[in-house]
Amino acid sequence: MSRAKRIAKELEDVKKDNLSGVTLEMAEDGDLSHLKGTFIGPPGTPYEGGLFEVDIKIPAEYPFKPPIMKFDTRIYHPNISSQTGAICLDILKDAWTPILTLKSTLISLQSLLQSPEPTDPQDAQVAKLYLTDPKKFAETAASWTKIYAPNESYKPTGKEDYTDFTKLAESQKHVNEDTDECAKYGIDRNAVQIFEDMGFPRDKIILSLRKLGLDTVRSDDDLTQQKVIDEILNS
Repeated sequence: MSRAKRIAKELEDVKKDNLSGVTLEMAEDGDLSHLKGTFIGPPGTPYEGGLFEVDIKIPAEYPFKPPIMKFDTRIYHPNISSQTGAICLDILKDAWTPILTLKSTLISLQSLLQSPEPTDPQDAQVAKLYLTDPKKFAETAASWTKIYAPNESYKPTGKEDYTDFTKLAESQKHVNEDTDECAKYGIDRNAVQIFEDMGFPRDKIILSLRKLGLDTVRSDDDLTQQKVIDEILNS
């Protein structure tokens, strides 16, 4: 299938789809290389109900090379530049495959709003706030949504509640801290987990492993595990 036929088919498929909430159309009549897509912000997030527009440029090598996408709508999100709308998403880079479509990519962007990836940010300052103060982040993101992505046709599902969203941020914060600390000293995270499962605090485990000159411990190495336990207890 030629590039032009592929794009035309994708446009037609989106028009027929009344369930996804995604729209896709040409930015200018007759130009299949420049499109505009929209989707609705997912419920339970600070982006809920917002109408987000994405600029899409189709390279000559499509579908063997990914589309070039950026947000036209300003948005406060770790993986999207708050200034330029540039997006950090693996399927728009090296994880792209011709099996993917423009619609599925827009749906992936919608999912990204629900599950940010702060360890691979496009906007470092936004990612920092997301990890350090999830509540303030959610308030800021919700405010931006109301200002820059208004959607009068959206009917809220209920009272604004970002509890699950902020809980996700908290869990990512702890994982990020753990990973950074282990990576800093070149210690196997699985080795630390062995002793955390025994009820020992992470900081003492890492300190003890460093004192013993260990960067990993096998789960079946009882002798070494006992040495680490003794060191923890004596530290």
